[in-house]
Amino acid sequence: MRPLENEELPTIYNLDSSDPRSELIDRSGVDESALKQIDRIMSEMGRLRAVERKISRASQQFMKLNETDMRAVRLLISAKNTGSSVTPSMLAKHLKISTASVTKMIDKMEKAGHVLRTVNPADRRSLCVQVTNETHSAARDHVGRHHAARFGAAVRLSDSERETVIRFLAETAFDLETSIDDMADRKTPDLP
Repeated sequence: MRPLENEELPTIYNLDSSDPRSELIDRSGVDESALKQIDRIMSEMGRLRAVERKISRASQQFMKLNETDMRAVRLLISAKNTGSSVTPSMLAKHLKISTASVTKMIDKMEKAGHVLRTVNPADRRSLCVQVTNETHSAARDHVGRHHAARFGAAVRLSDSERETVIRFLAETAFDLETSIDDMADRKTPDLP
């Protein structure tokens, strides 16, 4: 997929339409050429998020699982691929949900044939959860192939371009996390 040209960019990501009075972003000292590039970056990030949401919805529908279930399946597949064991409490921690919710989720997913409960090889008094071979194959063939497409885009970049992308993504994640933390410290205004 090619990058969008300026005339194709959705204006929702354009600084002039999203922050016309510079209330959020101080643009002084940033030349017009840089602003146009930044608009393109934001538009492409928006397009990427939209494609990821589309893949996520299609995958959930295909697998007949919700978003949390899919996150659990991804962890279980990763564990299976590395020969690791996953306990229900590890799932709860990863998903940031209660152990009671994980138990309910495992019950539902086991009944649907997505996971199996097995004896924990490290502690025979506890259980582990494993993804079934059928679900692993279905997830790989339907979901994994979409996500694997990212590799092609990354491999086509030079080493220095990849380093630039890595730095951009890391700094963006850091700035967004900082923004969330700052917002949590502020008093929430009374909204109608």
